Amino acid sequence: MTGELAEHVCEVLQQQCGVVTRAQALSSGMTPKQVEARLRSGRWQRLHPGVYATFTGNPRRSAFLWAALLRAGNEAVLSHYTAAELHGLAATPATTIHVTVPSGQLVSPICGVALHYSSRLGQARHPARTPPQTRIEETVLDLAAGAASLDEALGWIFRACGSRKTTAARLAATLGSRGRVRWRTELSAALGLGADGVHSLLEFRYVSRVERPHGLPAGTRQYQVTRDGQHQCQDVTYQAFGVVVELDGRVAHPEELRWRDIRRDNASAVDGQQTLRYGWADVTERPCEVADEVGALLFGRGWNGRLRGAAGPASSPPGQPAEPDPPKDLVPTRATGVPGLTRPPGPAVLPPGPGWPARPALARTGRAGPVRLGLACRLTRTGPLRPDPFRPPRPPSPATVA
Repeated sequence: MTGELAEHVCEVLQQQCGVVTRAQALSSGMTPKQVEARLRSGRWQRLHPGVYATFTGNPRRSAFLWAALLRAGNEAVLSHYTAAELHGLAATPATTIHVTVPSGQLVSPICGVALHYSSRLGQARHPARTPPQTRIEETVLDLAAGAASLDEALGWIFRACGSRKTTAARLAATLGSRGRVRWRTELSAALGLGADGVHSLLEFRYVSRVERPHGLPAGTRQYQVTRDGQHQCQDVTYQAFGVVVELDGRVAHPEELRWRDIRRDNASAVDGQQTLRYGWADVTERPCEVADEVGALLFGRGWNGRLRGAAGPASSPPGQPAEPDPPKDLVPTRATGVPGLTRPPGPAVLPPGPGWPARPALARTGRAGPVRLGLACRLTRTGPLRPDPFRPPRPPSPATVA
């Protein structure tokens, strides 16, 4: 295969996983007829127009990646999901290969390749890794910008920070160097939590839906403990109260590792810590119940804070009487606009005449809302009518005064 190629082309061939372009083959001294003869005999395989695999058998994944790059041009780099695959952020390779080329460079459509264009490819390109690819920070932000939902975008941020392949500070610096970025505010907030140790979307949801809205104390993220010579990280630790909250995502806590988690809980109990364990459905669907359970355990271990509802006032600790609600007749209402008075529910009622049953007053709708038409009085069970307390009395007429 390499016997008829120049030495410098043989070195390039090894770097490119056995893939060569037509121009590289001709520069080594081969003639077009020799190239065509190898393709007809099956000794070489055509992967793309002008790009060949110089071996028989099924090409490997690396050969297809190099073939896509060579077809796209000299300055092309692998990016997005394909770069995430090379950086170890994607569990399985995607069928489509993602390649980014400089803006303004015209590239013909390539079968099985998604082309992207960038005006800052020089900054995004990794200086040393092969095949050419974007830096991990650029890769994460590319995937976040193209995500179908905010949850998916945040998932890429926390996956990169949780794997310790990069840091929240580096991602924040790269985010700041970009112009227009989708979900910039939300991504910046997530990077702030990532710097504090939040390493998964489930942990982010615990902070944003359970801990902060309900007034729980701030826990320590990724608290390291050493047991039997092994280092372990606890998701959320309230160290002053001996309480641990473990958040079981499907990726970090698969079913086959359930017994390992139980052994960790047992070891924490021996050390005097009590563990609460929650999953995705607990945190996202019933955050108030989770906050009540965590707060009750913290109260029992010496926390003297005040637990509040997600959008309401603080509540009293368990075992202490709750503050009574203010009397209903002292609550200002929109119906009256008078502090300390409330209008009885229901429409105004006309007084019944002889032989006529009581009927509700008519209503019309104005610009300020429904306006009730009726007498300023209401019917009581005893029959007599009394003035409406919500309408001030009318001044006496001049004829009456005279």
